[in-house]
Amino acid sequence: METLKGKTLFITGASRGIGKAIALRAAADGANIVIAAKTVEPNPKIPGTIFSAKEEIEAAGGKALACVVDVRFEAQIREAVDQAVSTFGGIDILVNNASAISLTGTVETPMKRFDLMHGVNTRGTFACSQACIPYLAKSHNPHILNISPPLNMVARWFAPHVAYTMAKFGMSLCVLGMAEELKPMGIAVNALWPRTVIATAAVQNLLGGDDTVRASRKPEIMADAAHVILTKPSSQFTGHFATDEDVLRASGVSDFSRYAVTPGMEDKDLTPDFFL
Repeated sequence: METLKGKTLFITGASRGIGKAIALRAAADGANIVIAAKTVEPNPKIPGTIFSAKEEIEAAGGKALACVVDVRFEAQIREAVDQAVSTFGGIDILVNNASAISLTGTVETPMKRFDLMHGVNTRGTFACSQACIPYLAKSHNPHILNISPPLNMVARWFAPHVAYTMAKFGMSLCVLGMAEELKPMGIAVNALWPRTVIATAAVQNLLGGDDTVRASRKPEIMADAAHVILTKPSSQFTGHFATDEDVLRASGVSDFSRYAVTPGMEDKDLTPDFFL
């Protein structure tokens, strides 16, 4: 089985949710994790800080570096990258996971919220990629993985929340372009998106609460799918818009029941995610 042992992963938004799950899965292999996130003070509504994530990652078997990073600010990204290289000797994998969401229509979306989504999702992804590429180019098997959807250019995915869709698709457009641009460097660039809603703090607080969480899957399904992608040869797997379920099925998984938040809930009763 392929492993991430000794690899250094720079993961944005890794203090909780999908980002932390990916970090913990890599840590189980003995990977080095750079937690690039902005939460330093505990919040009762949104549990998890860069420091609590560091403790969990180290308990899982990895090494961790907690960096205060708001991906809207280039200087913070550059400082974290410098710290990562100084601490671990390089960067092998970038996971662009940090994201902001507001499922609001055009008139209902304040420009401050529009700017936040585009600053975190699209600009943050571009800026982190730009900062990490020189070090990824030196890695043996370098990957960039964006937690973003397939470019499904259908009006139904834009009409209810134009600003959010534009911001998430901006991350996916980075995959489309960078995969081809960075191919000569041997850097793989792929996207991963969940087939169903994933139980995260954002889902709990913004997207329907307990009922939605009960019909969701755990973040571990995204972590396991990310692990499959990130252990593939970068020269052979790039430019893909993958879904967690498809990736795991292709690797031999047929029973997804362990990922369900509600034990015994059938796959057909789970809530599908956006954009699919």
